[in-house]
Amino acid sequence: MTTSNQIQNSFDKKANIYENFNIIQKIVSKAVVRDIKNEPKKILELGCGSGQIYKQIHWEIKQYKAVDFSQIMCDQHPKDKNLQVVLANFDDTNFLKILKNERYDYVVSSSALQWSNNIDNLLKILQKISPNIAIAMFTSNTFKNIFDITKKISPILDKNSIKKRFDKYFLCEYETHNYKLKFENKKDIFRFIKNSGVSAGVKLNFIEAKNLWQNYDKDYLQFEVIYINTNTK
Repeated sequence: MTTSNQIQNSFDKKANIYENFNIIQKIVSKAVVRDIKNEPKKILELGCGSGQIYKQIHWEIKQYKAVDFSQIMCDQHPKDKNLQVVLANFDDTNFLKILKNERYDYVVSSSALQWSNNIDNLLKILQKISPNIAIAMFTSNTFKNIFDITKKISPILDKNSIKKRFDKYFLCEYETHNYKLKFENKKDIFRFIKNSGVSAGVKLNFIEAKNLWQNYDKDYLQFEVIYINTNTK
């Protein structure tokens, strides 16, 4: 199982070049912002990265709390008078103890919660702090061709498991979208896998990497994203 420390280390190592490789994440974050209703004034964002969601919010915000576990990402996030950027792991017990006493109009997250080590516990807290969430998560069908070749199991949940967990705490609307990111050559594909945050769960030894290089015959990578919009039960 991929741990939160492994994920954090992966993002920290790639943070300085992350902006050049997070093409799909940018598309997804735009969709999340489009799903936010009624221009909420108090927003919590989990897994804020370098600020893709915040940069697209065009209305006045009274309070915006942006949380990420990478110091480098937090440093790259925009700064503003009503914005608080917090260095924290959204699975951390101490962080959740503080969070459960706060209230927000909306909780948002893009391409981050799939790395939670205890999504049930996190959702239980989110249910208490906001009536509305707009979230996008990568599913286990992301990089499906790679996992088919390597015979490895994706470290993230499939879409039905994600739905099952959210349905315990929220009334949900779901949309699932599949994306293909095309490349000019195989070298560019593997460079993307190495440097993209989405690849944090893909760990191969030399023999496995060589086998993948020899057998990967596509000119694209696959991504599956589930969009979740909720009202609390």
